Amino acid sequence: MGIREDIRTVFKKDPAARSTLEVICCYPGLHAIWVHRVSHSLWEKHFYFLARLLSHISRMLTGIEIHPGAKLGRRVFIDHGSGVVIGETAEVGDDVLIYMGVVLGGTALERVKRHPTIESDVVIGSGASVLGPITVGRGAKIGAGSVVIRPVPAGATVVGVPARVAEPHTPDSVGQLDHDKLPDPGLIVISQILDRLSRLEDQFKAHEEAVSGHEEIPQGTAFKDEQIYSLLKDVIDPSVGMDIVELGLVKEIIVDGPNVEVNLVLTTTACPMIEYFKEQIRRKVLSTEGVEKVNVNILDEPWSWDRNKKKVGH
Repeated sequence: MGIREDIRTVFKKDPAARSTLEVICCYPGLHAIWVHRVSHSLWEKHFYFLARLLSHISRMLTGIEIHPGAKLGRRVFIDHGSGVVIGETAEVGDDVLIYMGVVLGGTALERVKRHPTIESDVVIGSGASVLGPITVGRGAKIGAGSVVIRPVPAGATVVGVPARVAEPHTPDSVGQLDHDKLPDPGLIVISQILDRLSRLEDQFKAHEEAVSGHEEIPQGTAFKDEQIYSLLKDVIDPSVGMDIVELGLVKEIIVDGPNVEVNLVLTTTACPMIEYFKEQIRRKVLSTEGVEKVNVNILDEPWSWDRNKKKVGH
């Protein structure tokens, strides 16, 4: 962990940096990390008062509070940094990018591990709070203003209060926060509620047709249909923690011999879960005996669906 490596990290992660002299003199996040290394060394040698005094002076000069007991990895960069607080038992991995106002806080009064563990390559947006002895997995991204109180899977993007998984996998732009591209879990949940309402309407109509005797369902097809619905209950929407059948995202299943077509109802084709859903559905349905091919279709305009089309009930 050298000064040259720290300076290179600034140039890599901040396009505003123009010269080495500017980086050395004008980056409080860098100053706070350098002072922390000295205070942490004193803390490890049990010079607790001197360590706390040094970290307090650093706080007054930089506006960044890092407890001397916290562990920071290599190439950690605190951009702007004002208001950043990192608690005593926090652990931060390598190549972590932290923006202003971030809090890595504790949730217990006992002298135990009470602050988060941030694994390598994590990006934490402005004003985000990560609370408690939880782990933020490698390569994860935390959106600005989020409050994280549960563990974050590796590579996931979380946003909101409390933070929820908005994207289960890291995009190609590793190391960038992409503030303008963060998904909206609230919008996703609203769309799922609308989709569920549409599904219930379809079920009610199918029930009316069955009672009136206008629709007959072959027994063999119905049995396979039920098998597929049962399998699809294992496909969980990570943004809300419920399966896609319970959420009403499965509009219909059409069985044509060895071929199966699954229609999903979503109010937008921009849903970040689409590719994840498709892959999980194909894998589950292909495990059914006699199924050779699976097609997954996305119906994204519920107001234009042909509601007179006959469907296979379940």
